[in-house]
Amino acid sequence: MAEPKAKNEEEVVRVNFQFRRDLARKIEGNLANFCYQCGACVGDCPATTYSDRFNPREIMLKVLYGQAEDLLTEDSVLWECTNCYNCAERCPQQVKPAEVIISLKNMLADMGIYPPTVKGVIETFEQTGYTVRLSPAINNRRAKFGLPPMEEAPIDEIKLLLEDAKEEE
Repeated sequence: MAEPKAKNEEEVVRVNFQFRRDLARKIEGNLANFCYQCGACVGDCPATTYSDRFNPREIMLKVLYGQAEDLLTEDSVLWECTNCYNCAERCPQQVKPAEVIISLKNMLADMGIYPPTVKGVIETFEQTGYTVRLSPAINNRRAKFGLPPMEEAPIDEIKLLLEDAKEEE
């Protein structure tokens, strides 16, 4: 009878509990711990339809294992999530994978890692207080729906809030 082969160091999965604790502080406690990998989150996910890389079930598995090095990278697949919340609607455990993914995106942003389009939105917000620049077209569209024109955002107050947030870091 052959003896069982010893596992190589590469085959052993080591759980990064510190990463899981850091993530738990960003979202509703330990949501991810309740994921039992049923795959319901993948069913109506538009990102999986258009991406060969994106799979919320695989992301949740990496979260369970604490594999920060696979999730928090320069070319992270997390940015492909559309934040549609279909996964949260389908999850029988109410894990809210979208919330977990948004929290992971926030961790990436805290590290200064985001795609150029996100950087543009951040810069526009910091300059105007809105995520898109106001234009006559926006106000024309609002008028069609009987809405008042957009007013300038209180940018001085927003800048103070942003400064306070940076100081807290």
